[in-house]
Amino acid sequence: MEQVMRLSNQRPVVIFSTSECCMCHAVKTLFQDLGVNYAAHELDEDPQGGDIEKALARLIGRRPPVPAVFIGGKLVGTTDRVMSLHLSGKLVPMLRDAGAKWL
Repeated sequence: MEQVMRLSNQRPVVIFSTSECCMCHAVKTLFQDLGVNYAAHELDEDPQGGDIEKALARLIGRRPPVPAVFIGGKLVGTTDRVMSLHLSGKLVPMLRDAGAKWL
C-alpha cells in the first residue's frame, strides 16, 4: 500500500493499468483528449505489479482493480466513476483543482 500511495502522488493524475486492458485504454484516451499529462503505471510491465495490484484490489474492493485513477493523490476510482464524473461535468474542475489542467 505504501508504494501505491507514493506512486499516486508523483503527478496530478496517476493511472494504474495493464497494457492489454480495453477499459484502461478508454480512460487513458479520455485524459489525453482532455489534454491531461498523466502518469501511467502498467502493472503487467512492472516487476512489483502483482503486489501493487493486490494493494489496489484491497483499496478498491474488486478484482481486477484497474484502471485505478488517482487525481491529486486521492483515489477517484475505476472507469465507471471516472466516466460518471466526466458526464456530470465534475471531472474537469477536479483536474483543475489538482493542477492537471489549466484551461
